[in-house]
Amino acid sequence: MPDTQMPVMSAEDLTVFLEREFPQVHKDFAVEEVRDMGIRVRLVVQDRHLRPGGTVSGPSMFALADVAVYLGVLAMIGPKGLAVTTSCSLDFMRKPVANTDLIAECTLLKLGRVLAVGDVLLYSDGDDKPVARSTMTYSIPPER
Repeated sequence: MPDTQMPVMSAEDLTVFLEREFPQVHKDFAVEEVRDMGIRVRLVVQDRHLRPGGTVSGPSMFALADVAVYLGVLAMIGPKGLAVTTSCSLDFMRKPVANTDLIAECTLLKLGRVLAVGDVLLYSDGDDKPVARSTMTYSIPPER
């Protein structure tokens, strides 16, 4: 069971952070829920996210998982833009539903002073079977 910690940033705070720090991609993602050691993020699927056949591409699925853990960590520690991915594992389990948004359900399993570990399940919107699973480790910048 993950540690317990209350968020210090809301979904609205994280949305403003994305708009300010990542103007090139902020419209791709919607923060839907922030909770104790977890977050739900939507990939707003556009044509640029699709592979032949109309399903979401692997790189787009990776981006969603990565953004979900990143924002999950920031929700708990505050807006430290220099937190970075240090490790990632991504298992593709089934084909996403064509032309449908993807939802990332992220749970932070560990939130330490230096490292955070998150587990993410990706779903096609409206489907209860995950299309992919990812585990990521983030390095948290030291306090200055």
